[in-house]
Amino acid sequence: MKAIVQRVSKASVTVGEEKISAIGKGICVLLGISVEDTQKDVEYMVRKILNLRLFEDENGKHWSKSVMDKQYEVLCVSQFTLQCILKGNKPDYHSAMPAEQSQPFYNDLLEHMRKAYKPELIKDGKFGAYMQVHIQNDGPVTIELESPAGPIDAKQLESKLEKQQRKEKMRAKGPSESGKEKAASRPKVDPSASSGAEGDVSSEREP
Repeated sequence: MKAIVQRVSKASVTVGEEKISAIGKGICVLLGISVEDTQKDVEYMVRKILNLRLFEDENGKHWSKSVMDKQYEVLCVSQFTLQCILKGNKPDYHSAMPAEQSQPFYNDLLEHMRKAYKPELIKDGKFGAYMQVHIQNDGPVTIELESPAGPIDAKQLESKLEKQQRKEKMRAKGPSESGKEKAASRPKVDPSASSGAEGDVSSEREP
């Protein structure tokens, strides 16, 4: 799981003409959920986000207080594009968790955050909607987080995606002409003859 945490003077989310959520001083969190993420990632992210020391204390000492220490608000926004892998210049989002799985996963993360802090101070956008996110970054201060149990190495993932895409292209094209010719040129087997290898039939299954 990836998160971009910004210290803000204020932030809000608008869908169309409707303002969905708004906060004053606090943090805005953009969250990208990966297909590899588990409950451990949720627990790690909630703990890190709420305990990041992004604020000064009563004596003006920087990087001393968390959003919980200051009793500030948190605005969370689901952001699948954080799981982007570039294929040349084109973004690829195969590593992002599909919406039907990520929505309950995201809601569970919000619930954990509300239990760990004050529910009335945790706000969020509208999952899956086309949102306008208005952020007044205070500083600016922007922190990037990634859970330890997050996705595999980017190069490994890119290689995996390339193999998957090649397989998809092969399936779409169907059997090649040379394959058809080879099949046509094979000698017919007498069904009455026994090869001695009955039942020894292997098949390939796509992962």
